[in-house]
Parts: sequence; C-alpha cells; structure tokens
Amino acid sequence: MTPKIPTTDSIQELATFWQRHDVTDFEAELEEVSEPVFQRAHVVGVPLTEDEHVAVRDAAASRGIDEAALIREWVTERLRHR
Repeated sequence: MTPKIPTTDSIQELATFWQRHDVTDFEAELEEVSEPVFQRAHVVGVPLTEDEHVAVRDAAASRGIDEAALIREWVTERLRHR
C-alpha cells in the first residue's frame, strides 16, 4: 500500500518524506500550482563570529531544531517582551 502525501507545512517533515519516497509513485495525486507554496516574509543575514556561530549551532542541535528556527524563536520571544 502506498502511503499518503503528508499535508503538513513542516519543511523538515516533507523533506524526510520525499527522501524516502519517489514522486512518480504519487503522480495521480499531484496537481500543478501557479503560486509559491512556501513564502518567507523577509530573510535577514546576521553576521556572527565563529564562536557565536558555534554556540548557536550547538544550542539548536541540543533542541533538535535548525539554527534559523532557533534564531527566529529568540527574536520573536524578545519582541513579545519589549
């Protein structure tokens, strides 16, 4: 039995799914879209020292998330408390 295509918005979950499955197995379920599916409002580059980058990388890894997700969490948390 072929599994269903996930309906999640999680890029990580979708990436994991497509690493394990072939898109040709789901051709009947696919539909063409004309607009972007994933959009980011803004991307900001933040220069970090090597030590800062290592600290962010390690903190993110210890929580099982990527660096960008951790930094976004920190920014949104700080903005809520200002």
